[in-house]
Amino acid sequence: MARTSRTTKRILWVDDEIDLLRPHLLFLQARGYHVDAISNGDDALQLIQEAPYDLVLLDEQMPGRRGLEVLEIMRREVPHQRVVMVSKSEEDHTMTEAIGRRVDDYLVKPTSPRQVLSVVTRILEGSSIRQQRAAQDFAARFGTLSHNAQEASTAGEFASVYTELVDWQLRLGQAGEEGLLDTVQSLVVDLRRDFGTWVMREYPRWVQDSADRPRLSVDLVREFLVPRLGPDPVYFVVLDCMRLDQWRAMSPLIAEYFEIEETYHYSILPTATPYARNAIFSGKYPDEIAEERPGWWDASDDEGSLNAFEDELLVEQLRALTGRDVPVHYEKIFSDRQGEQVRSRVNSALKTPGTVVALVFNFVDLMTHGRSESPILMEVARDEAALRDLTRAWFERSTAFAVLREASRRGHKVILTTDHGSILCQNPSTVFARRDATSNLRYKFGQDLRAEDRSTAFSTRDEKDLRLPSGRLGMSYLLALEDYFFVYPTKLREYQARYRNSFLHGGISPEEMIVPVASLTPRR
Repeated sequence: MARTSRTTKRILWVDDEIDLLRPHLLFLQARGYHVDAISNGDDALQLIQEAPYDLVLLDEQMPGRRGLEVLEIMRREVPHQRVVMVSKSEEDHTMTEAIGRRVDDYLVKPTSPRQVLSVVTRILEGSSIRQQRAAQDFAARFGTLSHNAQEASTAGEFASVYTELVDWQLRLGQAGEEGLLDTVQSLVVDLRRDFGTWVMREYPRWVQDSADRPRLSVDLVREFLVPRLGPDPVYFVVLDCMRLDQWRAMSPLIAEYFEIEETYHYSILPTATPYARNAIFSGKYPDEIAEERPGWWDASDDEGSLNAFEDELLVEQLRALTGRDVPVHYEKIFSDRQGEQVRSRVNSALKTPGTVVALVFNFVDLMTHGRSESPILMEVARDEAALRDLTRAWFERSTAFAVLREASRRGHKVILTTDHGSILCQNPSTVFARRDATSNLRYKFGQDLRAEDRSTAFSTRDEKDLRLPSGRLGMSYLLALEDYFFVYPTKLREYQARYRNSFLHGGISPEEMIVPVASLTPRR
């Protein structure tokens, strides 16, 4: 049956034995392709200059210019031309040289018409086929996914629906299915609403160590790091403020070097560095840390003052869990300009048997915060898809990736995670507060603090609901739900203009709370 297409794809086949390939040409033409045949490289180069071709099938062993010579000229004159090399040679060096010169595929003669069609279809029709397949798969899955989202009532069910929605965002985005992405987004919006209601009800039980609570920030070291301690070093890497979709965009790069076992944890509240990351490194809630170390904790919410002791917290937690002193090398990296020094210090630390290399990378968090202050960054990372792309571009050239590659080369295992995610905020929620209220846009503490619309925030006067340190008399706690951010009535327009469409964190949403944990085992 002939293939139908809006635009007939043009193929140029270059082979000195082109007459012997007549069945192949007819087979392609019968499926709707326009195929021109030529017997030498010089004429092929002339034709390509005169009219564009969607694909060139290029024989390697021809009189006159060999296929590789033609390919070299083609790459200079028509650098984006798609080329399939066809050769009788099965020698590795011929194939590797062709691949090195960026052929799109490589076929060894004799080839059947069906083999050629398979390669041609993959190169010329692959994206549209994937787009159609993605649309069909989502349509088939939509009913079940929608039902699962509406019926979710446990930590596992909410996480399962959210992670599947993230996968559809990535897959449909890659396929260019903008219309279906809107459908996915509507499911995400509905899920956020139900998730917030559920978390408000369940979270106070979780932090009192209810039997059915999910894995939280306080569990990560005990569940993932301690079982991997031994004579060999192990890495514990935290990428601050990394959403699940950002991780999924980066993980294919890591998969080249590691076997990845992925799961998730729920960030504690507020989903902000001073609370969630301290909980990871200490294995304790904020009220426990404040009680044991009152000098470490003050009434501010400043990361610099509240996250200054992560290395000590990790050492103490490992001692409590193992009954011995585990050697720890801790680094907090704010800039890739530190890359060489970081790698040097890590390599030195690895000489100590059984050491834990704990690394915190702050770039994603800095990028997320800086986006609200920089018009250029706001434009570059204008939405979730753009933020994913920007994160992947950073990671590919980052100190973090360089350190992971070195860990793989040395055969060391890695636990990679984050403290919390972020959410693209669109809707302001007006709050009334005294001057003592904290400045955060997704969570606030203060006296006589209240939201004008109670449905936009989780509100409590009991610090035990959040396991926060005891506050002053009359202290209230507000956490934003869904994609709301807090504004004051006196600065309503200023805050809306400045922070609408910003990635923020500290509140209650799947994007902020359901975040990845990956166990990385080096590929051998």
